[in-house]
Amino acid sequence: MRFNILAFVSGAGLLQQQAQLPQTEWSWILILIAIIIGLMWRRYAVMKYIALRKILVGLLCLGIGFFWAAAFAQWRLSDILPHDWERKDIQITGVVASVQPENDRGIRFRFDVEQVLTEGAVVPQHLALSWFKTRPAETADKSLPVLHAGERWRITVRLKQPHGNMNPHGFDYEAWALERNIRATGYVRPSIDNQRLQAWVPAVAYWIEHIREEILHRFAANLSGQAYTGILQALAIGEQHVIPRDQWQIFTRTGTNHLMAISGLHITMVSSMVFALVFWLWRWSAYLTLRLPAYRAATIAGLLAAFAYTVLSGFAIPAQRTLYMLAVVAVALWLGQQASATAVLAWALFWVILLDPWAVNAPGFWLSFGAIAIIMLITVGRIGASHWLTGWVRVQWAITLGLIPLLLVFFQQVPMLSPLANAIAIPLISLAVVPLTLLAAIPLFDFVLPWAHMLLSFLMTILRSLSDFPQAVWQQHAPPLWTIIVAAIGILWALLPGSLGRGFFAGFPARWLGVIALLPLFWIPPSQPGTGELWLAVLDVGQGLAVVARTEHHAMVFDTGPGFGDSDSGKRIIVPYLRGEGIRQLDALIVSHADNDHSGGALSVMAEIPVELLLSSLPDAHPIARAATRTVHCHAGHS
Repeated sequence: MRFNILAFVSGAGLLQQQAQLPQTEWSWILILIAIIIGLMWRRYAVMKYIALRKILVGLLCLGIGFFWAAAFAQWRLSDILPHDWERKDIQITGVVASVQPENDRGIRFRFDVEQVLTEGAVVPQHLALSWFKTRPAETADKSLPVLHAGERWRITVRLKQPHGNMNPHGFDYEAWALERNIRATGYVRPSIDNQRLQAWVPAVAYWIEHIREEILHRFAANLSGQAYTGILQALAIGEQHVIPRDQWQIFTRTGTNHLMAISGLHITMVSSMVFALVFWLWRWSAYLTLRLPAYRAATIAGLLAAFAYTVLSGFAIPAQRTLYMLAVVAVALWLGQQASATAVLAWALFWVILLDPWAVNAPGFWLSFGAIAIIMLITVGRIGASHWLTGWVRVQWAITLGLIPLLLVFFQQVPMLSPLANAIAIPLISLAVVPLTLLAAIPLFDFVLPWAHMLLSFLMTILRSLSDFPQAVWQQHAPPLWTIIVAAIGILWALLPGSLGRGFFAGFPARWLGVIALLPLFWIPPSQPGTGELWLAVLDVGQGLAVVARTEHHAMVFDTGPGFGDSDSGKRIIVPYLRGEGIRQLDALIVSHADNDHSGGALSVMAEIPVELLLSSLPDAHPIARAATRTVHCHAGHS
């Protein structure tokens, strides 16, 4: 079964790498193959060969996974905004599905369309909209309404199909939107016809979003002016966007960012605490115990707690993985059977991909399942017991080593102080901050929020100190595919169990060779310009310009694209491209003029990549010029 599940997941992943969806004829070919395999299974003795049978069934599961993902994609893509209706005023009615906190520009929210009022217009069912505070050349109502999840509105919108920037090593917004079933984006047009039609639309999804929204606002009110309110909000409801950029940078540099949202570790802890509490209380009642064993009652309670916390988190991939794993364990406990660790992980993997075939594109999918697989590899089935401290150190070392290839693939950086930072942060966050935060999510227990914030402040002081170390993070180019495969094999070898000899690498002989297999990840650089060559990369930044010029020994960036309020092209596009290509510093950064389309990403570039020289026409009082005086050589005047 494990092999078949891996084949199914591989098929879904294979579909995500295709440039276009398969034709309908391929579905009939898959059905024909399934019929042939079924006939061979019943009639031919060749199917008695176990290896051949496994291969054929595995190929069938591979095809099922491929076409299952294709069917999902076809269904999503069929709900599309026609090009003829892009950037035109369309009046619609629907329900506010979720709302993000207000920012400097306005409000962002999800909207479920119920009815299209404009004659002939075709609009997808799920939209991502913005309601801006002001728009140039508009004289209609400029005030922002107060939006809440579950409200029915009539609004006039201008829409476009989801569009992302296509750059190497960059974020694929279109795939992200497709996974979340966002089939059009746009903004609300000022109109006197925009009005709330109903204050509340009863539905489970909107009720859940209403609870999440209420917790978000209540935390903000009770912790007004506190530095780490956003982190506690993220720990309660999984909204990572409320964490300020500078704080998120600390978590990234220390490798603790997985703790700053609702992770599998938190859900497992909450479920275990509820299980233990119910088990202990249930045994005190003979009446209850005679009707339902205490372990079964505790199993139900623990699973329900995990489900509630997962729903509250927004159903992120790490949370899904943990919920499905706990569900498999709960079924086994209920039936009085034992489930192997690998079977639990495999079934969790199956359910994640079955319900969300695009999950294979998410870094969180690989990091989450990879970390659990590594922990299982070094803990499950080992002979003999070790001291808890030794076991903890071994787990931290194994996770740090095992996730290096994935971190380099997705982020081109590895936090070197991650084991130390996590050794401090995991107990404090999981055993103190998270329980207090969840308790504070109940309205009557708001008074514990300051305690949670106090403990978090203590932790942030430590993490900030670790983040300030000059070599806290190793940054480099994106490694070639073959080096990743070699490194994965080496890591597997280094973490194998055994009992030959003594010492840290005791076990299988020459396990240190596994660590050596990691070296190509760092030593094999990407292609570079040769002598006399000039490579120009014009990056897709939308409206604006960003060009990277490279020679054999120098690199320069001309303009940095636009800024987008809480984000910009420097952070989202230019810095990932430079890191992925192995460019560790810039000999020059040229900002042609102060327009946002050309200078919006400069501060992020200078914050992440060393710059030797800034050439610009910016005045000395400009924020970019002021930042440059502290970090780079600056030439004022026309470049």
